[in-house]
Formats: sequence, structure tokens, C-alpha cells
Amino acid sequence: MKEIEKLDAGLEYYFLDDEVAKRKARAAKLCQEFNEIPATEPEKQTAKIKEIFGSYGKRVSVQANFNCDNGINIHVGEDFLSNYNLTILDIAPVNIGHNVMIGPNVDIYTVNHPMTVQGRRDYKAIAKPVNIGNDVWIGGKAAIMPGVTIGNNVVVAAGAIITKDIPDNSLVGGVPAKVIKKLS
Repeated sequence: MKEIEKLDAGLEYYFLDDEVAKRKARAAKLCQEFNEIPATEPEKQTAKIKEIFGSYGKRVSVQANFNCDNGINIHVGEDFLSNYNLTILDIAPVNIGHNVMIGPNVDIYTVNHPMTVQGRRDYKAIAKPVNIGNDVWIGGKAAIMPGVTIGNNVVVAAGAIITKDIPDNSLVGGVPAKVIKKLS
């Protein structure tokens, strides 16, 4: 099995593989082009982000700087808004619902590396999808770890580190994040 096939199947893969690197290089080029568009040209920014994303709904707004690993694995719904400095390491799919707002300096990760010395020396990685529901607000400097699902009507407090699934109708915060209260 080729390394890119292992990656796509959710298996451990060699992240320095040429085909894997080619995907990242394409995304890096597109992100650089996006980040060079002046903020005074939002139509051009929107056109470029739509070229990067795998799919999108109506009304997509992303502020520079934006960085990702693949781009085509990012799927956003209607009324998606992200503030400055969003990073999405979308080695695996990142599915984001409708009416989602993301604050500045947020990181969404789908990729992880082995806990063993040898695994890291062998340049191995494994990716798990991230799913974010509808009507979610993610506060600034939050980080979402691989394999996490965030439910509908969730508010993630600024600085939270999301390491586990979050149920619907929740306010979460902390490191690691915990449910603070239920929302109506």
C-alpha cells in the first residue's frame, strides 16, 4: 500500500513521502496566494478560499492569515466566518457545519505523531477527522485536537484545548476543555 493510500485510509503513514509532500506543497502555495491578497479586496479573498476548500456553503469569510495542509479536506457550511490566523491541519477531513464563527489564532489539527521515539524518528503520522456542528462559536486561541467531534450550539471559550468530543448545547473551556454549563 502506498503511503498516500495509508494516509487516506486513516492508517499510520510516512509523512515525508513525495506524494504526501506534493499535497502539502499545493496547499502551501494556495495559502500563500490567499495571504498576499489585500484585505481591501474581500471578493478576491473569497474566490481564493473557495479554490482552497473542498466544499463550502453561501457566505464564506476568512481573514488572513490562513494556513492548511491540504485544503480539499476542509468542508464548511452556510455562513462560515473565521477571524485572523486560522490554521487547519487537514490531513484528514475537517467538516464544519452552518453558522460557525471562529475567533483569531485558532488551530484545528487532524494529524498526530507517535508516542514512541522510533515512530517519530521514522517520520510517522496518523490523521483522524474533526467534525464541528452547526451554530458553533470557537473563541480565540482555542485548539481542537485530532478525532474530536463538537456538537451543535456549542461555545468554546478562548484558550480552550479540545481533546474530547463535546456534546450539543454546551459552553466549554479550560485545558483540557470541560463542559462549564449547558446552553439553551
